[in-house]
Amino acid sequence: MQENLVLKLDSIVKTFPGVKALDGVHLDVYPGEVHALCGENGAGKSTLMKIIAGAQPYTSGKMYVDGKDVVFHSTKEAERMGIAMIYQEFNMVPDLSVAENMYLGRLPKKAYGAIDWKKLYRDAKEVLHKLNLKVDEKTKVSHLSVAESQMIEIAKCLTIGAKVIIMDEPTAALTDDEIEILFQIIEDLKKQNIAILYISHRMDEIFRISNRLTVFRDGKFIATKKIEDTNYDDVVSMMVGRSVENLYPSRKYEQQEVIFEVKDMNSKGVHNVNLQLHKGEILGISGLLGSGTIELSKLIYGAIPKVSGNVFVNGQEINCDTPKKALAAGIGFVSDDRKQEGLVLIRSIRENIAMSSLKRYSKGIQINKKYELGQVEKQVKALNIKISSVSQLAGKLSGGNQQKVVFAKMLEANPDILILDEPTRGVDVGAKAEIYAIMDQLTKEGKSIILISTDLPEVIGMSDRILIMREGNVVFEISKEEMSQETILAYASGGVSEHE
Repeated sequence: MQENLVLKLDSIVKTFPGVKALDGVHLDVYPGEVHALCGENGAGKSTLMKIIAGAQPYTSGKMYVDGKDVVFHSTKEAERMGIAMIYQEFNMVPDLSVAENMYLGRLPKKAYGAIDWKKLYRDAKEVLHKLNLKVDEKTKVSHLSVAESQMIEIAKCLTIGAKVIIMDEPTAALTDDEIEILFQIIEDLKKQNIAILYISHRMDEIFRISNRLTVFRDGKFIATKKIEDTNYDDVVSMMVGRSVENLYPSRKYEQQEVIFEVKDMNSKGVHNVNLQLHKGEILGISGLLGSGTIELSKLIYGAIPKVSGNVFVNGQEINCDTPKKALAAGIGFVSDDRKQEGLVLIRSIRENIAMSSLKRYSKGIQINKKYELGQVEKQVKALNIKISSVSQLAGKLSGGNQQKVVFAKMLEANPDILILDEPTRGVDVGAKAEIYAIMDQLTKEGKSIILISTDLPEVIGMSDRILIMREGNVVFEISKEEMSQETILAYASGGVSEHE
């Protein structure tokens, strides 16, 4: 192998009973590079990362760290060789201090076995200083923000002398400012010759910070490319195995009658908002984080209380102070947080999809199980949800399939008005294309959609009109012909006054 590679995987195969998760994949990583891993959910990225991090052994093939042939049987073995992984769900003890978490399992001891607290805090402070982190080493982890917790996970990697740090969707819960801080830390790690394996669905991030990327599809290695030798369309086409020039459906919407209206809506974070939604329309609402878009959607659906305001469906004022009332009035909702608000992860796919429609399946207190099963299976087929059976737990599905289960639950309730909060957050590009096609088809069937998204290409690609919010107010409306990222950002950030 090349002498200066810090990590090399050659023809790695991983089989589970009845499934070949990885089929002869390759990966090589140089010191001081950011190497992005791209692929749809189920492409094999997570399995490969667990093998590299020592969470599971591979079935066949070869793995080398600094030229040495290795097979890890535990994460401790991987750490001893300088491999560390930061998971999406942080692996820290909330009631312990930052320093204790950084050296968990490796606390410095005095000669007679007691913990050397002075050394612990001194060493932790040095590492935090290296990363320019202004976090006190004695602070309890439970008092940290999500961004601070992430930085402490990185600091923990440095305490084990990591040569390779695996980052799994590291920006998923961060604000734009926090992402900038993370990227600066990644640049500093590169200067220290530490390699970063970077997993993200956000292509703009990958093209911004990566040196090279490797694409996987269906457990197979597809290609490794330098960032300057490829582009977005090329990478996405390799990921899904087909051209994705038509990621967004071609919409030719002609405005119809107003089907839904909000007048003078006020609450915490939302100020005097008015909007109209027409039949068959996709109305985009966009703004920066904290602009009030998510709060507005939850107000309309009755998930948070309003101070004042009125909601009209087909010209009739309705009471939608609770989600149950909103659903009864024909308003459906897909939350931006599928795991906390969209799904019951420890329940089956069948139970999740049927949840909002039990009244329709029931006669008295008896549920018609045969009818329920038929309806659930119909939704699974219509949305192309990849599952082993409807009895499978929702928590065991990939992000894209979980999101489609949330859609199925909403569609089974058969609302005419759909409110979609960040409907493709955290799903791969193949699932995105399917969700966009579903949205387009629903509007052709006469349903109307409010699309709330901070993904500007998405909101431009899918919307017939866009409302821009800033500081709880609607500040501008853009027609299809005028849509551009520059215009949206200018109004969303306050660069243009709504009176200009």
